[in-house]
Amino acid sequence: MSPYNLLSIAGTDPSGGAGIQADLKTFSALGGYGASVITALVAQNTCGVQGVFPVSAEFVGQQLDSVLSDVNITSVKMGMLHRQEIIETVATALQGSMIPWRIVDTVMLAKSGDPLLDPDAIRCLCEVLIPTVSIITPNIPEAAALLDCRPAQSEQQMRDQGERLLALGCEAVLMKGGHLQAVESPDWLITSAGHQRFTQPRIATRNTHGTGCSLSAALAALRPHCTDWSQTTWLAKRWLQGAIAHADELDVGQGHGPVHHFYQHWPVTLPQ
Repeated sequence: MSPYNLLSIAGTDPSGGAGIQADLKTFSALGGYGASVITALVAQNTCGVQGVFPVSAEFVGQQLDSVLSDVNITSVKMGMLHRQEIIETVATALQGSMIPWRIVDTVMLAKSGDPLLDPDAIRCLCEVLIPTVSIITPNIPEAAALLDCRPAQSEQQMRDQGERLLALGCEAVLMKGGHLQAVESPDWLITSAGHQRFTQPRIATRNTHGTGCSLSAALAALRPHCTDWSQTTWLAKRWLQGAIAHADELDVGQGHGPVHHFYQHWPVTLPQ
């Protein structure tokens, strides 16, 4: 069978660890064929973001028309959307498509803390795009920004905020708990069927640039092979844990280096 065609809609990272570049690497590592639509040109490296050159919403729409009119896309991952007009353009384009699985990584801040989403775009994200997608993957600060509340300080608060985000209309919410001060890094999958906890031990490395991008891209790549979001999340997290564990084998940059997307090659063993 031919590889699934997967689409990333996101900004760039010329250092290769996050954004479009990380998504395409993840798709390839997990056996997919990656296409891309660029929403912003970002000057960034492992130390931070030095500048953002916006792409017009009109040209984002042209890119989407080019891909969707020609390529049968199975999953789409949306990352840095940057501005309200782009969110509206993406939502309109996807509304007329038949893409089964739609993943939104609610990118607002780079690993360095630099902003990647305009503040006036947050309400648009909640009202226009999130109700139309399969799953969103906010970390703790992003969930707080979406809900206009204080960041979660416990797993119970993570679950509560996940329920509030689910009520926006998406099918599932993966609340990422890496910002909690704990030995483990707990994530909670919130669906209408209930809550499920996923956890991995923390790995002692500073090379975690692009983990959020890579996890959401892995969800997009693996969902066509799995029966539900629970199985998909388990497999995606297992793959990412390995990519983080092997990150120190790379020598990229002077700050937070990237994870090692190609520490192993497809096929990844699917769970029984």
